[in-house]
Amino acid sequence: MDNQRRDRKAKTGKVRQVGKQGRTGRVRIEVSAGGIVYRRTPNGVRVAFILDPYNKWTFAKGHVELGESVRQTAVREIKEEMGLKRVRVIAPLGKLDLWFCDNYRPEIRGTLIHKHVHYFLMEVLSPEMGMPQKDEKIRKVIWVDLQQVKSKSSYSDVKPMLSRMIEILSLESRGGSSDSRSGVTRQVSGRGQSGGRSGRRRQRRGNRPKPESNPSGSGSA
Repeated sequence: MDNQRRDRKAKTGKVRQVGKQGRTGRVRIEVSAGGIVYRRTPNGVRVAFILDPYNKWTFAKGHVELGESVRQTAVREIKEEMGLKRVRVIAPLGKLDLWFCDNYRPEIRGTLIHKHVHYFLMEVLSPEMGMPQKDEKIRKVIWVDLQQVKSKSSYSDVKPMLSRMIEILSLESRGGSSDSRSGVTRQVSGRGQSGGRSGRRRQRRGNRPKPESNPSGSGSA
């Protein structure tokens, strides 16, 4: 990552004053986004992990740059940190709300951070296996069987995202579909083929014997 991009990322953090236990302190608000990427293989679904600078198995993410949406940031980070150039966003997976004291970045060391991390489910569309971004100290890119992702993840706070991913992929394998805009997963309806509920009601009514004429005109429902 070049110095210009680092400068843009540094400007995205917002600082505000908060009171905690009667004290006033400075809190830096940061927004990041990333993706959990999968691919379908003849042997089942595989999910990509990166080995981060802290020797933890996790997923690519990064700070939202000026002018970006969280979705755009997530796609960019996948391309940069994992070397996967062709991906499509399937659905949002949720957001992490984190508080921590930054002891790693010299320019803000000791600052209390309130961080929002947005995750998206993505599918890779090419056969490439990925290439770790060495200048960001990403060590490896590996692909893990879907059933092993929860045990492989080094960070427990992403477990709800992984559960959501498994839910979406399991539904798709059963013939459902997911709305990539809202992240709402739904079963595909067969109404278009059968003519919908009203068509089925008309069909059932057509098969019933016709009632005898009713002088009152009220008919039989």
